[in-house]
Amino acid sequence: MPQTPSDTARLLADIGGTNARFAWQAAPGAPITDVQVLPGAHYPTLQAAMHAYLDGLGRGAPAAVAIAIANPITGDMVRMTNHDWAFSQSAVKAEFGLRTLRMLNDFTALALALPDLPAAELRQVGGGEAVPGVAMGLVGAGTGLGVSGLLPDGHGGWVPLEGEGGHVTLPATTARERTVMDGLIRRYGHASAERVCCGQGLVDTCAILCEADGVTVQGLDSASAVSEAALKAGHPQALETLNIFCAMLGSVAGNLALTLGARGGVYVGGGIVPRLGAWFDTSPFRERFDNKGRFTRLLQGMPVWVITSAQSPALLGAARALDRHR
Repeated sequence: MPQTPSDTARLLADIGGTNARFAWQAAPGAPITDVQVLPGAHYPTLQAAMHAYLDGLGRGAPAAVAIAIANPITGDMVRMTNHDWAFSQSAVKAEFGLRTLRMLNDFTALALALPDLPAAELRQVGGGEAVPGVAMGLVGAGTGLGVSGLLPDGHGGWVPLEGEGGHVTLPATTARERTVMDGLIRRYGHASAERVCCGQGLVDTCAILCEADGVTVQGLDSASAVSEAALKAGHPQALETLNIFCAMLGSVAGNLALTLGARGGVYVGGGIVPRLGAWFDTSPFRERFDNKGRFTRLLQGMPVWVITSAQSPALLGAARALDRHR
C-alpha cells in the first residue's frame, strides 16, 4: 500500500531578505517540484508564507520541512538580519505538526548543492582545472553577502561551512575604496564586506561616490537603477560603483580561497552577479581574486564559476540537509 504524502513529503524553502522560495518533494530523492517565489514583504511572518504556499498546493502538511534562511542559526529563536521575520523553531514545528524541521543558513544549503550542479548551470571565470575531493569556496551577493564552502570529510563526503563571512571587515585597498569605507563607517559604524557587496551596498556606494565628487544623486535609489545607469547610460559614479562591487567581491572570494585552500574552485551565487552577465567576466573581480602577493600564482590556478541556475540550488541543498539527518 503506498504511503500517503504526509508520510514522505517534504516542504523545502530558501528564505532570503527579499523573497521566499518554496518547493515540494514527494519523497527523499524525488524531483523537486512546484517551485514558487513569494515576496517576503507580502507576508507578516514565515508561517503565513508557508501556509499560503501549502494552501495553494492543497496537498496537506508535509512530514518534514527544511528551511535555508539568510541568517545564522544559533538557537530556537531566529531573527532575520535583512528582514523583519522572527520565529521560534519549536513553535513552527508544533504549528504545522512536523516530524522533522531542519533549519540551516541559506549559503550552507547552497554549498551542499555544489557537487550536484550541472556544468550547463555554471560559467567559468578564469583559473584552471579543479582538483577533485578538496575544499571548495562559495560567495554570493544579493540582499546580503553569503559565504560558505565545502570541506572533505575524509570518507568521500562533504562538511558544509556554517558562518557569517559576509560580515568580515571590508578589504579596501585603493583611495576611492577607502573613501567608500569611510562613508560606510559614518553611516553604519562598521564597514563590512556586505555593506558594499549587496543590493543596498550598490546604492550606498554610488551615493558616497557622488557626494565625494559633488554630483547630485538622481534616481539611483535601487540596485537595479545603479546597474542600469552604469551599463546602459555609462553614468561615471554608477559604473565605478559596479567596478568597486566586483573588486571587493573578488578580494573576499580570494581571501576565502586562501583560507580554505579551495583548489576545488570557488563558486559565485546570489542574485546580482548572474544579472551582470558577460560584463562581470571582464570586471575587476578576477584580477582582485588573484592579487595575493606571493600567493598570486596559487590563486591564478583556482577556477571560479558563476552559478547560473534558473531554480534556486539552495532548495536542493535543503533536501540534502534532510537526507543527512534521516
